[in-house]
Amino acid sequence: MSPTPQGPTASGRPLAPEAPGDPYDGYRRFARIWSRAVYPATATSMTRTEFEDYLLPLARTLGEALHARPFDPSAGRDVGAALVEAHCTAPEALPQVLGVVDAYLLLYCSDPAVLPTEEGRARCARLQHAVSAGFARALQERTRSEQEALARSALAARESAEKALHESETRFRAVFEGATVGIGIADMDGTVLDINSALAKMFGGSEQHVRSRRVSDWVHPDDAPGVWRIHEELVRGERDHYRMEKPYTRSDGTVLWTNLTVSLLRGPDGEPRYMLALMEDITERRLLNLRLRYEATHDALTDLPNRTLFFERLEHVLSPGSGTARIGLCYLDLDGFKTVNDSLGHSVGDQLLVNVAERLQSCVASPRHMVARIGGDEFVALVNDPASRSEVTDLAQRALDALSCPIPLAGRELPVRASIGVVEGPVGELTPAEVLRSADITMYRAKARGGNRYELADPDCDARTISRHMLTTHLPAALEGEEFFIEYQPLVRMEDGSVEGAEALVRWAHPLHGVLGPDRFIPLAEHTGLIVPLGRWVLEQAVRQACEWQVRGIGGTRPLRVNVNLSPRQLHHPELVSETVAVLEDAGLDPASLCLEVTESALIRADDAELKPLRRLADLGVRIALDDFGTGYSNLASLRRLPATTLKLDRSFTRGLQQDPADPVDLKVVEGIVSLAHALELAVTVEGVETAAQADQLRKLGCDSAQGWYYARPGPPERLSSRALPLAAGQ
Repeated sequence: MSPTPQGPTASGRPLAPEAPGDPYDGYRRFARIWSRAVYPATATSMTRTEFEDYLLPLARTLGEALHARPFDPSAGRDVGAALVEAHCTAPEALPQVLGVVDAYLLLYCSDPAVLPTEEGRARCARLQHAVSAGFARALQERTRSEQEALARSALAARESAEKALHESETRFRAVFEGATVGIGIADMDGTVLDINSALAKMFGGSEQHVRSRRVSDWVHPDDAPGVWRIHEELVRGERDHYRMEKPYTRSDGTVLWTNLTVSLLRGPDGEPRYMLALMEDITERRLLNLRLRYEATHDALTDLPNRTLFFERLEHVLSPGSGTARIGLCYLDLDGFKTVNDSLGHSVGDQLLVNVAERLQSCVASPRHMVARIGGDEFVALVNDPASRSEVTDLAQRALDALSCPIPLAGRELPVRASIGVVEGPVGELTPAEVLRSADITMYRAKARGGNRYELADPDCDARTISRHMLTTHLPAALEGEEFFIEYQPLVRMEDGSVEGAEALVRWAHPLHGVLGPDRFIPLAEHTGLIVPLGRWVLEQAVRQACEWQVRGIGGTRPLRVNVNLSPRQLHHPELVSETVAVLEDAGLDPASLCLEVTESALIRADDAELKPLRRLADLGVRIALDDFGTGYSNLASLRRLPATTLKLDRSFTRGLQQDPADPVDLKVVEGIVSLAHALELAVTVEGVETAAQADQLRKLGCDSAQGWYYARPGPPERLSSRALPLAAGQ
């Protein structure tokens, strides 16, 4: 019985004709082309229009599966089964079906904006494989049903022959000779008693070639494991039938692949008498499946194994019982490949990749090595059971040497550089994903060190990289979840030991790693751009805290100042001035009570345009401090052009003052810096004061203020009180 002409929909209702402008017009055009190509090979009672309507939901099924995330090609099996149900079973039907899917599915049923072309081709190939598998399975099931019916008919005819020889023989021969599948009968010793013409045709038309051999002689190197053990069980009467795929060698030496069903025929006494074999020729179908498998596991551009096949091999090598003790992996990425694509075009880039693939393949001399392309310009070399680590590093070096000569393309010679991450170690310690991740991290470490080199994986370095990545990805959620808090370190006047302000220092209360200092996350925030909203939050909190101190009268008649660090990215933010003014106005804080600390290196490199926002803030009364002075390459004369009011001397200049007696060279250096800074009307703040002797020396040298553990460690704002701080020696 033929299927419903218009084909089923997801709801089970027939499809209505599509209106003009229908978003599924691409599916309709694909179904129309599909119908034209396949209908002549279809034994159906449907008209061509009805057959096209039947194909439309199948086209939609393929199109939706093509775009599904996660991708699941199993819908193609249902499409293949539906084609068999529609009687598309002529020998030429399946190649025509797959040809249309290969040529037109992406053209009419894909959106390149949603699905990249390269990924679309890979998915289309896997869908073709699924359609072929579903088609083959449905056809196989139908054939098996026919085979079982034929077998029952053959058995019935055989039994009838014993009762009425002439009548039963006539019926049996009619079924036997008229069957489209190959049928053979053998006795329990394996001697072939009879075969039909279809079976003789499968073996090249030579009946003698089949009859001259016993069943047990048809051993083939590609036989499935255990096939002959199962056959012996049937001979002993322990099973009544078995089914499997089995290869045979024809008389001309070619291989015949069959779907084989062998049944045991018992006599009236229940004892095994004969073996009945039913064979379906699946050679072409198997070759098609092998071709589809190859296309699905190999890169279309370079013909190297692709990511799918590489991961299959890697998972096998790392699986228990694989027999592999160690593995090696070289992860290679071309340096500057994007520049080639952008400047010379993708066609030249593709030719370059083909040449690179050929050179990398030439480096592999052992069957234990496999080179694959797993991405745009990313290649991997897998070494199975390396004799030593040097075997893997030697392979990496050979790859670099092979790429060292320029590649002639587009009338020029293109130099090729590559960075390689090398992983080598025992099997069982890492999963496939972890091995590839370690190699990837190591490859980027090679790039960071200049490229055109290889680096060996370092577990500690990997752990630090992964930790940085985890912190980076968690930063936005941490800011949203209020995981940051601020500690304040007092700034003390050297002349009388009183508190003049405090520096706001942000901390991260990470749920897993505990409290993290700014050195752990500020560079990450600077790199990702999150430093701007984080810095704005710190400014808002610090300004509100300064207002609270003033309201509570901490600091006496002189209001406390709050120092807030300003990163280089914040310095270049176009809203720096407006946002700072808005924060001060919202809190009601005098601009003079705010000091923005900018590192020496950031200010010295800035030109006049970049310094303009700081000058505007300075004109409004905001103090500007030059932080970490002495760590860059500035000189005091260059400070004339900067809007700084305070110079914060880096602690490296004052370590020599901690000892007794103080280092005379450090004394002279600090004395000179303080004198010149005062001549330029700059106040001097010293960081890292840790001892009373150091504080006393700095006061004698004329430093204006200081901060450090001698006075107080960073802490909550409630601790900021002049009574809680030790006085400098001699006060």
